[in-house]
Amino acid sequence: MIKRCLHDYIKVALESFPAVALLGPRQVGKTTLSFELTKAIHPSPIYLDLEKPSDRTKLADAESYLTQYSDRLVILDEIQRFPDLFEILRSLIDQRKRNGSPAGHYLLLGSASKDLLQQSSESLAGRINYIELSGFNVEEVGQSHLNDLWLRGGFPDSFLAKNEEISFNWRDALIKTYLEREIPNFGPRIPAETLRRFWTMLSYNQGELLNSARLASSLGVSNPTITRYLDLLVDLFMVRILRPWSNNLGKRLVKTPKIYIRDSGLAHALLGIRTMDHLLSHPIVGHSWEGFIIENIESVLNNKINLFFYRTSAGAEVDLLIEHRPGQLIAVEIKKSLTPTITKSLHEAIATLNPWKTFIIYSGSDQYRLSNEVEVISLSRFLDFIQNLDQKS
Repeated sequence: MIKRCLHDYIKVALESFPAVALLGPRQVGKTTLSFELTKAIHPSPIYLDLEKPSDRTKLADAESYLTQYSDRLVILDEIQRFPDLFEILRSLIDQRKRNGSPAGHYLLLGSASKDLLQQSSESLAGRINYIELSGFNVEEVGQSHLNDLWLRGGFPDSFLAKNEEISFNWRDALIKTYLEREIPNFGPRIPAETLRRFWTMLSYNQGELLNSARLASSLGVSNPTITRYLDLLVDLFMVRILRPWSNNLGKRLVKTPKIYIRDSGLAHALLGIRTMDHLLSHPIVGHSWEGFIIENIESVLNNKINLFFYRTSAGAEVDLLIEHRPGQLIAVEIKKSLTPTITKSLHEAIATLNPWKTFIIYSGSDQYRLSNEVEVISLSRFLDFIQNLDQKS
């Protein structure tokens, strides 16, 4: 059992909120983590998998059924399958609070974002804490497994597979599950082949500025259709939109977002990349590494701090900006090279932004200074730095 970074955080949340929603893509480990978190709880929690007809039948009269277990933690898995439950949960939570039980009522597990679960935001406002669980990060698996994590991605069954072929086949099967079953459950049916082409095109354009017109032309669909496809993949935790930094700097800033396939292993499966040798020789290698680093940082920060990129029309650029505090920026350049250098575009960005700290995250393990302003650092050391910073604040 690999201990997840969020383990203790979720445990505290369960002690503080009537309901906790643990959200993340299918097969990322939500159910396993929920069992690990609650195995010492007495009396033992009630677990319902809302994809099982037998468990859904128990909730035919949900209020009556759940009232029977007013003294127990109830775990509701795949909550997006039963959105009508949220209003009932609000009533039951309020009743429990009146009886003197302010926290630890419900643990909701879902494979869709809270934006897609609009009912919960309306019905459980002030009563629920949303927590997002990503795949494994390097803090959880260790620096020695960095390349395996990058190639295979963070889904536990993919990362822990016995060999590369099994890992690749597992990811390919997960993609098919999303295309044929998951995605059709969340709106008008989209042809699986069309959506797979779209998803693959995004993988080829990993870390690039979104060009909706070019994507629409390639697929033979309209720009609004591209937006709909993209929003759906974002809501299902498959794609990340990284927004550009926007401030009154007197510069002409790029306003188009960057797009990343969130799990590097899924991006590699979509592109047919099976081995590290193939990945290192593929044109996507630099942007794949960039997306992998960003996802690890986001996983550790747990969406508590906003992330941006910075680019001007004149060419000044920083891969990642972390606004640690208002007006306090951490600039991060991401390089696959073992011998990174300070580029002209980074020099220009530092001069304009005047960040509090500037790092180049690279694929090595050492930490050293390139200049008074710029420090080269490994991913593991940077994650330690950002977590300590987060704890101090």
